[in-house]
Amino acid sequence: MSTAAPHIQETQQRVVRVLAAAQVLGGIGVASGAAVGALLAAELATDSLSGLAAASSVIGAALIAIPVSRLMNVSGRRSGLLLAYAIGIIGAMLVVFGAVIDQFLVALVGLIAMGGGTTAGLQSRYAATDLATPDRRGRSLSTVVWATTIGSVLGPNLADPMGDVAEAIGVPRLAGPYLMSLGVFSISAAMIGLLLRPDPLIVARDELERTTGVKGGPALQTSIAAVLRSISGITPAVLGLLAIVVGHASMVGVMAMTPVHLRHDGASLRIIGFVISGHITGMYIASPLVGLAADRIGRRPVIITGGAFLLSAFLIAGTATGHESTQLAVGLFLLGLGWSCTLIAGSTLLTESVPVDDRPNVQGTSDLLMGIGGASAALLSGVVVGFGSYGLLNLITTLLVVPMIVLAVRDALRHRHPVTQPPGAPTPTAQRR
Repeated sequence: MSTAAPHIQETQQRVVRVLAAAQVLGGIGVASGAAVGALLAAELATDSLSGLAAASSVIGAALIAIPVSRLMNVSGRRSGLLLAYAIGIIGAMLVVFGAVIDQFLVALVGLIAMGGGTTAGLQSRYAATDLATPDRRGRSLSTVVWATTIGSVLGPNLADPMGDVAEAIGVPRLAGPYLMSLGVFSISAAMIGLLLRPDPLIVARDELERTTGVKGGPALQTSIAAVLRSISGITPAVLGLLAIVVGHASMVGVMAMTPVHLRHDGASLRIIGFVISGHITGMYIASPLVGLAADRIGRRPVIITGGAFLLSAFLIAGTATGHESTQLAVGLFLLGLGWSCTLIAGSTLLTESVPVDDRPNVQGTSDLLMGIGGASAALLSGVVVGFGSYGLLNLITTLLVVPMIVLAVRDALRHRHPVTQPPGAPTPTAQRR
């Protein structure tokens, strides 16, 4: 078992508490806006443009990840998270302003900037691992992911009372949740600015220099292509990145079309809400157990397990009609569990497979690719269902997941029977866990 100096352990515990608390509030801000985004877009424009609400926030989060990670690389986690929340705050203000003046384009720009809140949450999971020992990395990361559960549940339920508040002050009702997003993002930013001290990434670099004599510092700013080239020779890093992107894209694609599949067969909004709520529960409720498993049995077995959950979800959901809501609910719950396994174990494996100084660049690139994968899946899934069927969509996503599982199994076998290094050979960068 790895150990760390007592002061590092104390700092790590405080870092995780602060990040988790900020993520509870940040999750409320993201989820409350997501609950009414499509309705607001339809009201300001047309029903045909309502899908842009969800897509714009996903795309925004992906694009914002790059400047945020680059600022983290130079100035530490605190500065990057503050930038992400600041962009989210500006976005919430623009959405409210666009609703007040009845201008969809203004609100759309705001919805894109609202992705800053999502970026802050995603990057927080990485910040939780900076000072974690290898045997607790998965649990630290999963704690911050789990904190999102509270916000995801509370946010949509607060949308209606915030609509009442908005109407009371002369703001359109559907802009009410974004007023709450503005408030909770501001509180989260204040918590990060005041309490995330010392900065975990800077402490990690200082600790690396103290224990190894290797001076840590910001890595050179590189393009996305250069980052991908830098990790292409590190098999665990490639596997971690693939697990994150494939797990997220397949989850978003199937989840996005499930309400449509149900609606086509006459399911009520209550049934649709039940199925999607079960899916969100699957995404987050088991996070602490997934993190524990990643630490105890290894990252690769958890990625393989996540892939098995995803394949089971595609089989169960893909063979269900829109009338079989219970079967769809089981499938969507497993879809959420698969996403949780691939995200947590993949993020942990990616993080520990690259040097400390390179992590912000690599992590920002991973979130960018994850966002692009999710947005692309959401858009293409509608085309697949429109020209084919919901079952065909699940079949296609199956074909995406299988190569990830094959790579994970191969790397797991290689890990169990590593090639012996000759004397004097350089130690591999990747954490062999």
